[in-house]
Amino acid sequence: MREITAEQITETIARLCVEANLRLPGALRCRLEQAAAEETAPLAREIMDDIVENFRAAADMRLPICQDTGMAVVFAELGQDAHVTGGGFEEAIHAGVAKGYTEGYLRCSIVADPLRRVNTGDNTPAVIHLRLVPGDQLRLTVCPKGFGSENMSRLKMLTPAAGEDDVAAFVTETARLAGSNPCPPMVLGVGLGGNFERCAALAKRALRREVGNHHPDPFYAALENRLLEEVNALNIGPQGFGGRTTALWVAIETAPTHIAGLPAAVNVGCYVNRHAQALL
Repeated sequence: MREITAEQITETIARLCVEANLRLPGALRCRLEQAAAEETAPLAREIMDDIVENFRAAADMRLPICQDTGMAVVFAELGQDAHVTGGGFEEAIHAGVAKGYTEGYLRCSIVADPLRRVNTGDNTPAVIHLRLVPGDQLRLTVCPKGFGSENMSRLKMLTPAAGEDDVAAFVTETARLAGSNPCPPMVLGVGLGGNFERCAALAKRALRREVGNHHPDPFYAALENRLLEEVNALNIGPQGFGGRTTALWVAIETAPTHIAGLPAAVNVGCYVNRHAQALL
């Protein structure tokens, strides 16, 4: 039985919170640079160039890419042969978020109660998704999620008679209704299957997949390409001013579902689709 200390978890989470907010994943940076070079509308090209300049400056100056440094979403894959010592597992994650956001001078945006809206002051608690996996390691992924894009997300319980065209119509409609609100170009995570809550979690998980990595099933990989084309045909463009780059990427995650339903969820992400990962 391998031991992982709560202190290790706290320090790692704190580092990942800062890292994710200051530097975009490499594949996403490359896609933004490519989209800027391919944009033909003059205003859209100017905006894309500004976006590229902004994320480069953030990395160089060690400043947040966006003023909304997000709600901390933590994906944890804990090996069943690992043992956490020296404190509680979830408490260690929350402590890491508090440390990262306060010591890293990141904006704290979490209120303790949805209706009695008093800020917690340290961006806790985090949203934690835990999976037990084989082995004795712990993989931690921190995904700070801003709410300009989160607020544009949708879930729909489609009927089992729905097909590929119905799913495509729902995803495209979600992007159209979002318009300029999520600071496009967007990254869209799509969840299909499961039940009500599993579907939403699938969409969230899809957002953390690296840009350029398609679904392993060729059928869904082709659907990802179709959705990207249809969303970009909306001509919303960078920051809503028109152009060919409304979305940078669409990722789909799927799960088995009940014979009587077809849950579908779209988790909308802005171009600052942040995540950072570490293995303990």
